[in-house]
Amino acid sequence: MAAKKGGKKAAKKGGAKRGGAKKGGAKKAAKKGGAKRVPNAAFMRPMQPDAALSAVVGGNPMPRTEITKKLWGYIKRNNLQDAKERRMINADDKLKPVFGGKGKVSMFEMTKLVNKHIK
Repeated sequence: MAAKKGGKKAAKKGGAKRGGAKKGGAKKAAKKGGAKRVPNAAFMRPMQPDAALSAVVGGNPMPRTEITKKLWGYIKRNNLQDAKERRMINADDKLKPVFGGKGKVSMFEMTKLVNKHIK
């Protein structure tokens, strides 16, 4: 009789697993796609880079997003991303003044340091 009870418990456990899979599928179907994001106007306002940053990205006023794109383009062109630790950026002679004299900064710290160089 003990064997029968164990068999019933196994059947219940198997049913519970299938029930959980159905819930996950329902959540995926509930997500909506195609909603277009509207950019924040503050990001699109032209900002003036100072002398240190303009040596890297150019001296014309441009939106923050464009400054970031040009900065990453400079980093990729000059192979300044650390090979072992990809989130670290190695500063060259042009980037050291932007990074506050630091030789290596993380990509998250980089955005904070760059914001000090735009008005």
